[in-house]
Amino acid sequence: MTVVLFNKPYGVLSQFTDKGNADSPRATLSDYIDLPGVYPAGRLDRDSEGLMVLTDDGRLQARIASPKFKQPKTYLVQVEGDPQETQLDALRRGVTLNDGPTRPAQAERVDDPQLWPRDPPVRFRKTVPDAWLRLTITEGRNRQVRRMVAHVGLPCLRLVRWSVGDWTVEGLQPGAWSLL
Repeated sequence: MTVVLFNKPYGVLSQFTDKGNADSPRATLSDYIDLPGVYPAGRLDRDSEGLMVLTDDGRLQARIASPKFKQPKTYLVQVEGDPQETQLDALRRGVTLNDGPTRPAQAERVDDPQLWPRDPPVRFRKTVPDAWLRLTITEGRNRQVRRMVAHVGLPCLRLVRWSVGDWTVEGLQPGAWSLL
């Protein structure tokens, strides 16, 4: 069994090919990983960064990607605004999005994690505060974390998946990968 931990940079599609517009090619996993037979276990939006797990084991892939197995995924989320305990409590209880209620999340405010610089950088506004949250979910709907924080009034500025289960992106620079 092959397991790859990859730190997906901002702007990279979480697939190996892009059938999009040929006039403006977009970066894909194949620009970073030249390892035949491995496939992503779950997705990470193009405008999100951080840990992706790739494997050649279909059962492991299903265990990671399927909400049925409740695999915890932890994100560092830079939000616009000053998070209040009531907003964090709403995330902890679960919120109702347009596709139904979410499972309760672990949510806490954290100090700036001092991550790698993002290209392009996150917009900075002197008059609007921002903060960092650590959010752990056990499902993975389309753009779920972004929608959850927006639902409680904290628009997402930057989203980094830090861990999937016990695996973390710690020590991996953007675009780097390691073989377990």
